[in-house]
Amino acid sequence: MIKFAYAASEHAAETVHETAHLASEHAAQTEHAVKHLANFLTPIIEKLHGTPLGDFLHRWETVIFSWLAAIVISIIFTLGSRKQTLIPEGFQNFIETIVEAMENMVTGIIGSKGRAYVPFIGTLFIYIFVQNWLGLVPGMMSPTTNINTTAGLAICVFFYVQFIGLRENGLKGYLLHLMGSPNDAIGWCMVPLNLPLHILEEFIRPLSLALRLFGNIFGEETLIAVFAGFGILALSFFHSPVGLPLQVPFMMLSMLLGTIQALVFALLSTIYIALMLPHDHEETHAHT
Repeated sequence: MIKFAYAASEHAAETVHETAHLASEHAAQTEHAVKHLANFLTPIIEKLHGTPLGDFLHRWETVIFSWLAAIVISIIFTLGSRKQTLIPEGFQNFIETIVEAMENMVTGIIGSKGRAYVPFIGTLFIYIFVQNWLGLVPGMMSPTTNINTTAGLAICVFFYVQFIGLRENGLKGYLLHLMGSPNDAIGWCMVPLNLPLHILEEFIRPLSLALRLFGNIFGEETLIAVFAGFGILALSFFHSPVGLPLQVPFMMLSMLLGTIQALVFALLSTIYIALMLPHDHEETHAHT
């Protein structure tokens, strides 16, 4: 009887240990799934883990999908502009609608001279839009879920805006702009306060652009991953190879959010350019 009780206790202890081990493995897998939704590179990276190629793919995974987004955009716009007609139709009409919408937005904020900045702003919007939507395609990922991608885009905006400020205002006008454009004794007395605040503001703008885009896209990708995991877990007791599509409603919401975030990034970049332009240009546009 004592031997039987001892064997039963050992069996119970082994069962508890195995259950705890399986639970820890499941928790680790769930945590990994939440952090990063699997894409077509994930099984390759896991299989080649520890090898130079595996480390390369893991390190440059975001860059690979960024290049993939650029290739998709190049193909779409090449096909749309291949057979141009005076009266656009089909794919050309779709492309020209996007370009016209970007031009209306930029010129509506800056004025007629804003057409010079449409290529930059339009490229920003389309590139971010495609990157945001890329994660909704099975086997893909959104490069904008990585802070390095959004920071790189924001840094491009920062240097472009500073370049425009130097080109349009000259060095003297650029420095005066940072000082708050003083034109009287009170304005010059405020320079010690205005100058550091304006310099700080120029650096805060790209930081806010990067963090806003990253936070929103990373949040929605995490939400989709969590509900995809819940869908798999819901049918795991039946050993089903597929799960419930609980993430589909959030994918629909993600499509809207990805479009809005691309538009917000482009809109704020346009406003930053407008704020850097000479004041006489702004006053002329206000009177027109």
